[in-house]
Amino acid sequence: MIGGGQLARMTHQSAIALGQTLRVLATADGEPAAQVTPDVVIGEHTDLDALRRVAAGAAALTFDHEHVPGALLDALVAEGVNVAPPPQALIHAQDKLVMRRKLADLGAPIPQFAEATSADDVDAFAQRIGGPVVVKAARGGYDGRGVTLARDLAEARDVTERYLADGMAVLLEERVALKRELAALVARSPFGQGAAWPVVQTVQRDGICVEVIAPAAGLDPEVGGEAEHLGLRVASELGVVGVLAVELFETTSGALLVNELAMRPHNSGHWTMDGARTSQFEQHLRAVLDYPLGATEPVAPVTVMANVLGAQELPDMAMDERLHHLFGRLPEAKVHLYGKSERPGRKIGHVNVLGAAGGSLSDDAYVADVRERAVRAAHWLSHAEWTDGWSGHG
Repeated sequence: MIGGGQLARMTHQSAIALGQTLRVLATADGEPAAQVTPDVVIGEHTDLDALRRVAAGAAALTFDHEHVPGALLDALVAEGVNVAPPPQALIHAQDKLVMRRKLADLGAPIPQFAEATSADDVDAFAQRIGGPVVVKAARGGYDGRGVTLARDLAEARDVTERYLADGMAVLLEERVALKRELAALVARSPFGQGAAWPVVQTVQRDGICVEVIAPAAGLDPEVGGEAEHLGLRVASELGVVGVLAVELFETTSGALLVNELAMRPHNSGHWTMDGARTSQFEQHLRAVLDYPLGATEPVAPVTVMANVLGAQELPDMAMDERLHHLFGRLPEAKVHLYGKSERPGRKIGHVNVLGAAGGSLSDDAYVADVRERAVRAAHWLSHAEWTDGWSGHG
């Protein structure tokens, strides 16, 4: 796996269960995956020699990020390396303009868009859509980076000019009237088998996913089915091998629009580690190794994942003691820590909480209770303070 981050670390956990060894290309031996796998290559994803070393003798080469230059992947494929997903698919997760044009060709529902090669293109696009403009760097953005929800036309022009001056291609999109954000997570094998998990709701703050509700509450089953089918269709049309996350906008009118694609395990799928028959990490390995795919149905009426983000001020209480207190109060919380140092806003782990059997996704109070417990647990691990003011020494 190219990349030694938390996605590679959690994929390694599934590799163990399948009797596999996951070799990772990490930039340093302290990275999350490099701490746990016995087979580590230290190097950069932009170095062809490092890529060759990590691929040597491997059954498949896959990714925990999409930043490997396509020309290097083409070179590996030409040398006989099994790259999964292949570069001709991965480009749609690397380049937002390529992705938008392909989805338009497929007739998939997407926001209105255009490429900007000068600031004048911003004026023309804004006039065409008659509303606010979103400016995106076509490559390299993640967790809200490289995306500007322009306050006005002047800001949209300024950001576009800055990106262009830095040599970046620029994508302009209409700003969608959002009800909420959803994600359709699917997997596809080289054999052509596909599998889809239920559509989930994702909650974003400052461009970072902070919470996932699985399945998405209040979603029309027919619309959810259409979203799953869309994910499987996109995976097939693009030739994806492995997990594909299709991030979606649900508009205020009830329509679904494709926002982004990710061809790897994804934050929106972390709930599957405890809340589904097959986790996204095991499924990704099954897919790239061309095993039959696993069952994807939930094991609870609702599972909520809350990300553990580094606090603005590092708590005095060590993480080990925070875990002790958390398990004492919320023994049902399933904690996944990434082996990262804490710094403000950094994803250092996540918590999954499963709703009790017998509950219903249509019961607002039931779903709200599971959400509250997951968010409370994650906040405690981040800040060493309880959101409800509870004290174990009271």
